[in-house]
Amino acid sequence: MKYPDDYINKIICGDCLDIMKQMPDKCVDLVVTSPPYNLKNSTGNGMKANTKSGKWAGAALQNGYSHNDDSMPYDEYVKWQNDSLKEMFRLLKDDGAIFYNHKRRVQNGLIQDRDDILKGLPVRQIIIWKRSGGINFNPGYFLPTHEVIYLIPKPKFKLKPKANAYGDVWEFTQEMKNEHPAPFPVALIDRIIFSTIAEIILDPFMGSGTTAISALKNNREYIGIDLSPEYCGMAKKRITDFMKTNNNKLQIA
Repeated sequence: MKYPDDYINKIICGDCLDIMKQMPDKCVDLVVTSPPYNLKNSTGNGMKANTKSGKWAGAALQNGYSHNDDSMPYDEYVKWQNDSLKEMFRLLKDDGAIFYNHKRRVQNGLIQDRDDILKGLPVRQIIIWKRSGGINFNPGYFLPTHEVIYLIPKPKFKLKPKANAYGDVWEFTQEMKNEHPAPFPVALIDRIIFSTIAEIILDPFMGSGTTAISALKNNREYIGIDLSPEYCGMAKKRITDFMKTNNNKLQIA
């Protein structure tokens, strides 16, 4: 593959680490992403595949993701995510940043933060995404209703003028009309992209293509990577439908 022709405004199906390693240093302005959370490797959550009764009956993530069962040994998961973040950071220009969405959880009675995943990375800010709803079967703590977005910038990163007036708690309703089991709300990505002057936006866990849709809405360019042919097809269809509706001239391969 040749950069930029085979990358910009493309959905690339494959392993994100392998693909990012083929990309040159300092070639993107912004990374916005949310990886699989490894939810099925969790103590006492009862999320077993194909369960038709019990706590998680009917949950979208019961069977993991297409091409990812969401149940890696924890040490392997931490290394995978840390390696992925460091590769994203290498790809950023000197005024770029990563917006990395993840979720804290309670394991063996104690909160599991993400410091191990973020080791060696310059986290500047934590943004709280307040969602509506959630699931909690444990009487030992309150219902979690938020996720966390870590701002991991290069030294020269700045927000667009006046964008710094936004607070660090964002309330957006979860995306419901999307076949992907864990979709981002477009409005949340719009907030991030609109707040920057980034021209090329990378999402190495593209899923159903929400980051690409938001990039197009804001007249930016995107690079999308996903392991799943199913999700890549879903993203391409959403982008094509968006472009038809909005008379966008970009070509999607």
